[in-house]
Amino acid sequence: MSVLIFLDQSEGHIKKSSFEAASYGAKVAELLGTTADAIVLGNVADDLTSLGNYGIKKVHTVKNAALDHVDAQVFTKIIADAAKAIDAKVIIFSNNFNGKAIAPRLSVRLKAGLVSGAVALPDLSSGFTVKKNVFSGKAFANITVTTDVKIIALNPNSYSVVTTTATAEVAEFAATVDAAKVQVTATDKVVGEIPLSEAEIVVSGGRGLKGPENWALVTDLAKLLGAATACSRPVADSDWRPHHEHVGQTGLAIAPNLYIAIGISGAIQHLAGVNRSKVIVVINKDPEAPFFKAADYGIVGDAFEVMPKIIEAVKKLKQA
Repeated sequence: MSVLIFLDQSEGHIKKSSFEAASYGAKVAELLGTTADAIVLGNVADDLTSLGNYGIKKVHTVKNAALDHVDAQVFTKIIADAAKAIDAKVIIFSNNFNGKAIAPRLSVRLKAGLVSGAVALPDLSSGFTVKKNVFSGKAFANITVTTDVKIIALNPNSYSVVTTTATAEVAEFAATVDAAKVQVTATDKVVGEIPLSEAEIVVSGGRGLKGPENWALVTDLAKLLGAATACSRPVADSDWRPHHEHVGQTGLAIAPNLYIAIGISGAIQHLAGVNRSKVIVVINKDPEAPFFKAADYGIVGDAFEVMPKIIEAVKKLKQA
């Protein structure tokens, strides 16, 4: 019996959310009195032995160029075979795009109970119960899993990474790699930007900025803070900003440590995508803006007066 953790990678590097899943999986293994194994599919340039720092005892790799791009059906079969080979009773994913595509398929293949969007370690006091977000983060549910094999998809930025000084054993897993039914012929990638899904800090703007010509108020602060930039849906729909920056219920759901909203009213659809942020700062001239009810800190004021002062203050702090 063991815990198996799927470590997601992109362009040869393990994703930040996978380190969280690794630490979480290692702690689950500790609670169960077993060991934590990981599986990495595709060619990875990172030193996989260093994954021992996150509590991983053994890393199973399948170095095949066909796996450099994720095909959920192909990945599901390989992970299922690996889980059976090492008798994994708990399988951990990050609840990101790839985790959401693979974990449900694996659940069906292994007849395993699945908890997606987990935010805490399982409670083993009376079975195997996992806390998760429901209703777009407005509430929590405690799900008890009774199947022999259990799958947990951990929400990004919901579990702190814990490191040690250990090293992991790395071994090649003899997997049969099926031909993908979907072939990737080209990739359009946004370069020079911090991916929203990986960002610790996000600076976001809404219609209160009045037009794309004023977006420097967002980008200037983001550059100073090393943050990603985002926007509300009306901004993306108006082509002020590209759609990949749209966060909300119909866009990207994010959970940064700090989310700064400038000129965004905070409609329920927008809140659904950002309410898992650790700290929310709202700047809006309307004191009745719904966002202030969800904010940890708020400034009631005109963004065109407030933002230059904030940017100047941050510059002084960085120079100090």
